[in-house]
Amino acid sequence: MWMAWCFALGSVCFLIGPVPAYADLVGTGADAATFFIGSLLFTAGGALQTRDAAAGGRALWWAALIQSAGTLFFNVTTFRALQVVLADPDYDRLVWRPDAFGSICFLISGVIAYRASPRHGWWPARGRSGWWQPAVNLLGCVFFGVSAVGAYVVPSTGSMVDVAVANVNTWLGAACFLACAVPGLSHSRAAVSS
Repeated sequence: MWMAWCFALGSVCFLIGPVPAYADLVGTGADAATFFIGSLLFTAGGALQTRDAAAGGRALWWAALIQSAGTLFFNVTTFRALQVVLADPDYDRLVWRPDAFGSICFLISGVIAYRASPRHGWWPARGRSGWWQPAVNLLGCVFFGVSAVGAYVVPSTGSMVDVAVANVNTWLGAACFLACAVPGLSHSRAAVSS
């Protein structure tokens, strides 16, 4: 139950954080805090998932452990961004710069989880509840990886490769992660009501 809530709320933070209208509305400090809070929620969800994954088999445990490592990298990155914004209130650049190490961990984790899921060749095997989740999760991991490439700061110019690519792909990745978390929320509501 708590794992689904942590992933859902963390996803919402990463869903609204890269939207320029949100940053304009709340300011860069609150926008940076949104990403940092989202990263902490992902870490809490990842820790709960790692704890529970041992019962699902070795591959799922490794996927959860590697994903949790990725969330820790994102904690460091988002905390650094928050420090920069709070230290310089005139800072007017995109706050979120996805960490390459965190994105790599997410990709590895997504591939492991997808390979461990029931499939027909490369395609997910339909029929059971949540059959689509490993594929959508992997897609979210790919979007976060593309976001990290777009957010890379070129040392010679000091500017990002493509801010729009970073924003859009962060949003798309968060949407995928939210889609995977929402079914867990309905399961947790059903468990509470029974």
